[in-house]
Amino acid sequence: MTTFATTLLLGGRIHSPAAPDATAIAIRDGVVAWLGSDDVGRALHPDATVVDLEGAFVAPAFVDSHVHLTATGLTVVGLDLRTATSLPHLLTLLAEHAAQHPDGIIWGHGWDESGWPERVVPTTADLDGVLGGRPAYLARVDVHSAADAAGFSAQGPLTADAHHRVRAAARDLLSATQRRDAQRAALDLAARNGIVAVHECAGPDIVGYWGEAVDDAGAARELLARTGAHGLAGDLFIDGALGSRTAWLQQPYTDAPSCCGNTYLDTDAVTAHLLACTEAGTTAGFHVIGDAAVATVVEALERTVAAFGAPAVARCGHRLEHLEMVDAEQARKLGAWGVVASMQPNFDALWGGADGMYAQRLGVDRARGLNPFALLASQGVPLAFGSDSPVTSINPWESVRAAISHRTAGSAISARSAFLAASRGAWRAGGVRDGMTGTLVPGAVASYAVWQVPGGADALDVTAPDDAVQRWSTDPRSRVPVLPPLGPDDELPTCLQTVHRGELIHG
Repeated sequence: MTTFATTLLLGGRIHSPAAPDATAIAIRDGVVAWLGSDDVGRALHPDATVVDLEGAFVAPAFVDSHVHLTATGLTVVGLDLRTATSLPHLLTLLAEHAAQHPDGIIWGHGWDESGWPERVVPTTADLDGVLGGRPAYLARVDVHSAADAAGFSAQGPLTADAHHRVRAAARDLLSATQRRDAQRAALDLAARNGIVAVHECAGPDIVGYWGEAVDDAGAARELLARTGAHGLAGDLFIDGALGSRTAWLQQPYTDAPSCCGNTYLDTDAVTAHLLACTEAGTTAGFHVIGDAAVATVVEALERTVAAFGAPAVARCGHRLEHLEMVDAEQARKLGAWGVVASMQPNFDALWGGADGMYAQRLGVDRARGLNPFALLASQGVPLAFGSDSPVTSINPWESVRAAISHRTAGSAISARSAFLAASRGAWRAGGVRDGMTGTLVPGAVASYAVWQVPGGADALDVTAPDDAVQRWSTDPRSRVPVLPPLGPDDELPTCLQTVHRGELIHG
């Protein structure tokens, strides 16, 4: 008979729906074995290896539902332009990086002219003035347009197919070692932020979700077998992004009255892909942002439900990435069909509000309806939160805070709902639906993170947004698991350890 060693963590606070007041947790063979009080834990597990949490907070590990690993790693080890506050500042950062890294292509990410005082984009001439003929790829924050200095005659940022081609060419200049180092750097960054799994959504470049359309079930099965992908989803583009004015709109952009964005897949192509994946029993999904793109995918889903029935569609766990412009009737239908909304709360934190990029592109009235977390949750749409890293910070607490501090009144959700979307909900979006993974209950896989919370255990609480009706009580006697304070001025928790399936991966 095999005997497994037990690790007993005590002296902290454990986030568990099974034991909301627990201060101790026992782990055996990579599985949660027990939760409760310190004294009982010591009595039940006298031979355990004891770890004193010293007041730390133990919670289920996070899962990021939308990540671009190589691009994230290249931002970690390359040129991060998210700090650029103006065009001259960007050029200064570029010059400094080029001087420090004199060889090879310069890979940069994150410039966002919508927050600059001049609100003008970098041109090829600007970059050539700094780099001469040296190749560089500098992606806008949404990665849907980019400036380059590799000999193209066009002065403005590239978009659509031109951008995709130049991005592919830039990636071809990276060595296999550079790619591996970037991916390892991204995974290390995730682990340092309490994340144990990511949904790779980079399209047909890295196995994860494979962003390639098919038109019959046989082609779907063959592509899955050949790639080892988890689904034909992720960044399969129906449209582009609002910041680059490539998201597909029903009405023109406020700041570009002749432009309604880009269309990459029409209703027939989206329908064919959904029918093929549903028949094959695998997840289909799309990058969808603009309201015209959302209308297209909802119509295609209606056709798929008519062909196979709502239960068959729901079993596949089809998913929509971003889903920023969705109305109440569309949300009702998506909830009825079990379609997952894989969303990024930090989009609202970065670009929402009366003066943000959304309002610049769409006007204040249309901008107010973006990223409606409360609406989707109220209609039963499964939510999974991610970062779209490197577009926004990979820190999951920032995502949770953004979801509970939505810039539009009535669109926020509670900290509990946001935390679940960034943990258990993201596991479910990836097809793990055993009812336990993503929680700390007896029998669940021991994937968790240990956090130092400013203010200690006394700061942990049950909170709710002021403008939302809750389905649970915030009274301590209700035994709802507590979370750290996540107000706009609160310091976020620091990750001390990350453990996946009982194995330490950070700390």
